[in-house]
Amino acid sequence: MEFIYNNPLVVGFVVLLLGFVLFMYLFIRRTITGFREGMDNGRR
Repeated sequence: MEFIYNNPLVVGFVVLLLGFVLFMYLFIRRTITGFREGMDNGRR
């Protein structure tokens, strides 16, 4: 475990990966909610 904490490249990669996953979650959630709102507006 010491190797992971002492290697800045690994820490940076993990932070980058977590940031990418969060970004994709927010992007997909926004896309789905926008699609749902568009479908609701189309029905009215």
